[in-house]
Amino acid sequence: MSDDKSKRGQVDRSRASASEPYEVAYFAKKHGISSEDAKRIIMRHGPDRDAADKAASRLK
Repeated sequence: MSDDKSKRGQVDRSRASASEPYEVAYFAKKHGISSEDAKRIIMRHGPDRDAADKAASRLK
């Protein structure tokens, strides 16, 4: 699922897109994990950033 750049605000911030390299890099840096792990987590949990954040915290 790609991120719609025309939609901004809280709803857009609650999503993560594995197809956007800058989002994967941000997610990886935020959680201190590799980009590969970050992309795998985002793809597994879909665009739901809360679920992906919880999965990343369990990975540490």
